[in-house]
Amino acid sequence: MSYKIPMGPYHPALEEPYKLDLICEGETVCDSKLRIGFNFRGIEHLAETRNYIQVVALMERVCGICSNIHTLTLCQAMEGLTGLTPPPRAKYIRVIMAELERLHSHVLWAGIAAKLMGFKTMFMTCFEIREKVMDVLCAISGNRVNYAMNRIGGVNRDISDPQAILKMVEALELEMAHTVIPIFTTSRTAISRCANIGVLTTEKAVSCGVVGPTARASGLPQDLRRAAPYAAYAEMEFDVPVQPAGDVTARLLVRALEIMESCKILRQALAKLPPGEFHTPDDKFPFITGTATSRVEAPRGEVMYSVSWREGSRTPSRVHVRTPTFANMPAIHWMVMGARLADTPLIQASIDPCYSCTDR
Repeated sequence: MSYKIPMGPYHPALEEPYKLDLICEGETVCDSKLRIGFNFRGIEHLAETRNYIQVVALMERVCGICSNIHTLTLCQAMEGLTGLTPPPRAKYIRVIMAELERLHSHVLWAGIAAKLMGFKTMFMTCFEIREKVMDVLCAISGNRVNYAMNRIGGVNRDISDPQAILKMVEALELEMAHTVIPIFTTSRTAISRCANIGVLTTEKAVSCGVVGPTARASGLPQDLRRAAPYAAYAEMEFDVPVQPAGDVTARLLVRALEIMESCKILRQALAKLPPGEFHTPDDKFPFITGTATSRVEAPRGEVMYSVSWREGSRTPSRVHVRTPTFANMPAIHWMVMGARLADTPLIQASIDPCYSCTDR
């Protein structure tokens, strides 16, 4: 006899409001139905009432964890409508901020995953490391959240002491290599809770159209930083970690290895930071009539912005956002099929969902 277990929309295992109806036979999940739409902030509509300066501040608040990525993607789209090209130094600073934000997001996720495993010591270790990342972000921007770094044609703030930031990055890399990654890859707690759990095969990953670490953990080597470089990524040397297993362990390993690659990118960007201006001197931007799109590899996967403008207007006629969680969430249905009921909180968390920014 089957029965339905509702998880959510408000549940201790869920960071944000959504609902997962689980159809179970005994302790085994045999079917599921995902529901979203519990939040609506109307951000895209509000963007149509804001000028080109205000809309950047607005879209930074789509997501608190990856706020910088949203403004970077938006500014790149608007630069396509104005014909502006950021100076080389601005492109490098954009890479530095994007990779620091990736570190912050991945370490935060690792801590939450450890907590869901019942691994509270690891949770505290991850959040201690997260504080160090946020100290670096604060040293650059003055803010721990919503860094207000990006503007049309460059960035708002310069990096005055790259060597000081480089020392903090190297210390963070050492701690990740000596503490976090070895514990997650050798601990019995982590292995028993994650191995062969929530498997998403390569074929299912392709059919579901998943992106980011979720796709790379299922054997798909897709990364916009490599496939369609933006900012200064074409000048960086880094690997794209891929794991074939498609289980929670693979998704954990991909993020852990990406942390090391982000540190590698940061070392290069800080060492090669070119001199010069960090934004264009223009204060007024001549928008053309048309639509421009921009795609960026956020910590969770591909973010896409589509911005439409009419010449002579102070506000956009349309701003549309597609977040990576929207692409990844249908795969949860296949991940939980055949899983134990007790494993479903960790499985859904393994895609690092952000349902609030999906609903917007």
